[in-house]
Amino acid sequence: MRIRAQGEGGVVVELGDAVDPAVNARVHQLARAIARRLGDEDLEVVPSYRSLLVLHDPLRTPRERVVERVRALAGEVEREPSPALRRVVRLPTRYGGVHGPDLAEVARLSGLPEGEVVRRHAGPVYLVHFLGFTPGFPYLGGLDPRLATPRLDSPRARIPAGSVAIGGGQTGVYPVESPGGWRIVGRTPLRLFDPRAPEPFLLAPGDGLRFVPIDDAAFDAIAAEVLAGRRAPEVEG
Repeated sequence: MRIRAQGEGGVVVELGDAVDPAVNARVHQLARAIARRLGDEDLEVVPSYRSLLVLHDPLRTPRERVVERVRALAGEVEREPSPALRRVVRLPTRYGGVHGPDLAEVARLSGLPEGEVVRRHAGPVYLVHFLGFTPGFPYLGGLDPRLATPRLDSPRARIPAGSVAIGGGQTGVYPVESPGGWRIVGRTPLRLFDPRAPEPFLLAPGDGLRFVPIDDAAFDAIAAEVLAGRRAPEVEG
């Protein structure tokens, strides 16, 4: 573990040197422990793949105190068992066509048929490492290396909400309409971010995610249910 200063009011806690599910699990264990045990000190915690940023008010809480308490909590977390996936959310996805305009190019670059790209992309249970970029955007671990694809040379100005995309060795889902440069291979009719809902985010760090291929008819039916507020996410286990 390494702790280093980040500006006047922050410290970065690094728990590893690479993107690794076990390291990421420890990051979120420590983030929850800090929020639970040090919340009265008005600390803000921002987790990422292998590290977390702890923000504090230096006029109220000196950096030395933050470092001391975070180091002690990290030692406690290290002795705890590594947590399992919180849950596995099934995400219905229409691959290709108007919803996945880059599927053919991903297939060409990977040297695989489009059907095999879909099979490989929908095969794993992905780990939600953290949320970022836009509200609810999940950075997912577990993409088949054969599907790693360079980002677009020129990002699109508008990507529809729900678009499932590949960028380099990562895959993710755009929760809201936004610009973006990842390759779009499909789209889900579910909402990953709904600011009006009691729980605005469909996913949370530590969740598992499984993409479930569907056809156009199923996409339209699920989209109608979502619009009417009658569709709840499917969770495995």
